[in-house]
Parts: sequence; structure tokens; C-alpha cells
Amino acid sequence: MTIRLRAHHLLCLLTYVGKGYTPAFTANYDRVADRLSRGEDILLVSGPDDVCAPLLDEPEPHCLNESVVERDRLAAQDVEELLARPIRVGTRLDLDVAMLARMRRAFSAGRVRKACGGCEWNELCSTIAAGGYSGTLVQRSASSGEG
Repeated sequence: MTIRLRAHHLLCLLTYVGKGYTPAFTANYDRVADRLSRGEDILLVSGPDDVCAPLLDEPEPHCLNESVVERDRLAAQDVEELLARPIRVGTRLDLDVAMLARMRRAFSAGRVRKACGGCEWNELCSTIAAGGYSGTLVQRSASSGEG
């Protein structure tokens, strides 16, 4: 199966530790994190994705805001530069061990953080990165579906 993600969620998944907007959001993100850890590939999409799904029933879901679309644009630019490959709608990615480690190093160094400005989770994510990503739910290892 394939996980549909918007560009800024490529950054959010790096520090996800089981905290979120609502219990339904968190339970859903836990499932997405498990699927990523088991090696499912990623399809980049525009707008709401598999992570956003539980928020779409709210009267005014923030995932439709222009600020979030801008966050996607900035994240795509940073990740594209880091990975030296196109990061746009329709791109497929395999989040393998090396890519996850590379993205986390860049995140810790502040090289892929333009999209994080103004995000309410920025401080938590910075703390998680500074702690070596301890407790994060997206984990890949040679035995987690590769081979």
C-alpha cells in the first residue's frame, strides 16, 4: 500500500512521538507511523492527506488554510534540495533507513526547517530533535521491511 502525504508531513514524521491535535488525529497518525516504519512507500499529494484525514470533519479544518499550503511549498523546496530529487505532487518516495537518517540530521541542523516557522509544534519538534529523536514512532531498520 501507499501512504499519501503532503510535503510538510515529510518533516513532521521525523519527530512524531504520539502527540497531536485530537485523540482521533493521534490514533490515526500512530497507524500512519506504523505503516511508514514497516516500509510502505509515500506518494506526495496536494492538500489533505492520510495524516490530515481525521481533521476534515471539523467545521474549519486548518489543513485547508493557505498557511499550510505555504508550509508544503517550503518543505518541498528544502527536502528537494536535501535529497537532490524532485519533491512535488505525484513524487513517490521510499523512506529507507538512509533517507530517514539523512532527513533527521538535516532537521537537527536546521537545514530543512523553513516550513516550521509559526507551527505550534515547532518547540516540541526542536526538543525531540535535540534529544536524538528518542521516542519517535517512525523508525526504520534493516529488518523493518527492507530487503
